[in-house]
Amino acid sequence: MLSSALRSKRAVQVNVAIMRAFVSLRRLLATNETLARKLAELESKLEGHDEAIKTLFDAIRELMEPVVNSKREIGFHAIGKDSKQHRTAS
Repeated sequence: MLSSALRSKRAVQVNVAIMRAFVSLRRLLATNETLARKLAELESKLEGHDEAIKTLFDAIRELMEPVVNSKREIGFHAIGKDSKQHRTAS
């Protein structure tokens, strides 16, 4: 490299600085790659959660809706006090 061609103290220092820069750059890229991989894993884990949350909110909204009672009576009811006819609600 530079230090082998020029053979000076300054050339050796520049060569060492260049090597350190490349090592730092490699570390930075490795860190970013790790971070990118972890981010992709997190994203894939959360991918299905949007639909699950939407389903959950839909179910909650459905439970919050007022209940419509048909007020259908059950049991036996007498038509009249003296009447012997009885009717059953079905």
